[in-house]
Amino acid sequence: MGTVPGRIFSNDGRSRTASVFTQQGRKGINQDAMLIWDGFGGEEDGVLCGVFDGHGPHGHLVARRVRDSLPLRLMSAARASPKTGLDMPAAAWRKAFARAYKAMDKDLRSHPALDSFCSGSTAVTVLKLGSDLYMANIGDSRAVLGSRDAAAGGMAAVQLTVDLKPDVPSEAERIKKCRGRVFALQDEPEVPRVWLPFDDAPGLAMARAFGDFCLKDYGVISVPEFFHWPLTDKDQFVILASDG
Repeated sequence: MGTVPGRIFSNDGRSRTASVFTQQGRKGINQDAMLIWDGFGGEEDGVLCGVFDGHGPHGHLVARRVRDSLPLRLMSAARASPKTGLDMPAAAWRKAFARAYKAMDKDLRSHPALDSFCSGSTAVTVLKLGSDLYMANIGDSRAVLGSRDAAAGGMAAVQLTVDLKPDVPSEAERIKKCRGRVFALQDEPEVPRVWLPFDDAPGLAMARAFGDFCLKDYGVISVPEFFHWPLTDKDQFVILASDG
């Protein structure tokens, strides 16, 4: 896959449109994975970027699997749509992202050599086609737009995605309806987590994720939130980032 033209999937590098960088922290192995793909889908003006933040014992392997496979599944889902490429409306891209994310999670569940029962990954993906951004995310990795702000005399940060954490009211309601529990530990009251109904485990700090199949029957899902942003002359760049 490393020989695909325009595609970068290392954690340090750059293309004609974007760059990637990560730095290992003190907690152990770096579980982040990143992607740039210029010319995505054969579109000269198509760029797909993604950040995938793994967690759990095998989170780094899950994140890499998602990085390598999700773009191909998105391409396949888009080509199955009646309209493809620049003419495909936002509603069709919403369906394509949803199908791709569903297929990606199914792939992880059935993978014979990858244990993602208590390991998983976030995903924030941004597809630029012409003057449109199409975005999908699960978990708490984020896309932020840098846009010129004449009133402030500089740049303004615009959050493009929603962090899907367990304390978001709609997320908490779904989890509780599925018998999952949401609460924060006493020594980290600022971090709400998802717990099994019968055990104080695994303590997942997000409401949606790839993998984490121990919680998929208790409200954690891999259905992405989808966003469409029409670009203007004020919009300068987009940052995709994990929470470290």
